[in-house]
Amino acid sequence: MARTRIKEALANESAGVSIQVQGWIRTRRDSKGFSFLAVNDGSCLKNLQVILDATHPDYSKIEQLTTGASVSIEGVLTPSQGKEQKWELLASRLDVLGIADHSYPLQKKGHSPEYLREIAHLRPRSNLFGCLFRVRSRLAYAIHTFFQERGFFYIHTPIITSSDCEGAGEMFRVTTLGPEAAAANPGKTDPNQDFFGKPTFLTVSGQLEAEIFACALSNVYTFGPTFRAENSNTSRHASEFWMIEPEMAFCDLGGDMDLAEEFIKYLIRDFLNVCQEELGLFTQFVDKDLQTRLEFVLNREFKRIPYAEAVDILLRSKKTFEFPILHGANLQSEHERFLTEEHFKCPVTVFDYPKEIKPFYMRANDDGKTAAAMDVLVPRIGEIVGGSQREERLDLLEGAMKHHGLNLENYWWYLDLRRYGSVPHSGFGLGFERMLMFITGVANIRDIIPFPRTPGHAEF
Repeated sequence: MARTRIKEALANESAGVSIQVQGWIRTRRDSKGFSFLAVNDGSCLKNLQVILDATHPDYSKIEQLTTGASVSIEGVLTPSQGKEQKWELLASRLDVLGIADHSYPLQKKGHSPEYLREIAHLRPRSNLFGCLFRVRSRLAYAIHTFFQERGFFYIHTPIITSSDCEGAGEMFRVTTLGPEAAAANPGKTDPNQDFFGKPTFLTVSGQLEAEIFACALSNVYTFGPTFRAENSNTSRHASEFWMIEPEMAFCDLGGDMDLAEEFIKYLIRDFLNVCQEELGLFTQFVDKDLQTRLEFVLNREFKRIPYAEAVDILLRSKKTFEFPILHGANLQSEHERFLTEEHFKCPVTVFDYPKEIKPFYMRANDDGKTAAAMDVLVPRIGEIVGGSQREERLDLLEGAMKHHGLNLENYWWYLDLRRYGSVPHSGFGLGFERMLMFITGVANIRDIIPFPRTPGHAEF
């Protein structure tokens, strides 16, 4: 008999259907003459209630059916007598696949996210984290669907790179030169002797490589892991995280903002349409205002304002912020949230930032002071997308790179894109985990990454 997923069994339309399910025991309740087993296989939030008659030969295994044990059960679906489920499964055969002793840590009680982080190998079996990682899977699918439907090509960019996209210097070095090389050369090792013959690092972004393909295939996107060696222990930062980075040839900043705003609305709409069960759990146990906030973004137009106007609004607000408001300084999360939640009461896209606070690749505006950069802001999170029109003019790009102290020889291939058929092009980056935090209401990035990497922590 073929296995039936519990999600499919619960959606069944007819009684009397014989099925086989496999999963893990969530709870067991013994009554006179039979036992009730709550079984879950991870396909959905709800458990399937299985009834095992005490006269059945397999009832001799009842003491092995503790929380956490894995089972394979055959039986017949019958209308449930209880109010919480439509169907019950009357067991005709039960096999214990794996027992779980009494040290199994996920018993029938509430567990805090902090405790569950300590047992990350088991937390996907809990209700909350099962929902989170199903939503993570769905969101990844929706991302690919969005771009594929619009004719974008999916590009795999390298994880190991010799280029620093952001110029921040907070990169993980990749080397095969061990302690012996360092001991032989105190304070200095020869990168020419390393595996790649030069210093290499884990990538902080696939953007520069994506630009190569945009200048050949027009519209492309990347979706992969990125790494930053920031010694940051905040609830919003991790050392390894995933980024979505579309890049579009023949596109200016206005087109870039159009796509970013459409993208965010698409992902919210898909979640609300497809993940109703998970939304219900998040609204009940994580953030009671979640659905209201998501619909707030989905149903309102994005307000677009220049950076200078945004700063003026913040200065006029007379509101006390932790970080001072200054023209020429980056906006902080508290500033961004004020704009979306209190002032405009809608999502906001801020553009034309001072070029001095932006990376070398962002296109200089004609005023000589600002760059064609934009950030998309949403309630509770603040910035969720950052992007720009790229500098397509060779002389201005070379000047910006020198201003940022970059060695032009290391970026010869990037400059070639401006020598040979340069075109206006734009792109943006969306942090996958930050989007997940927004649509689930979960406040800590460690709880929406299967195996979080943070300073001092690299389990599994």
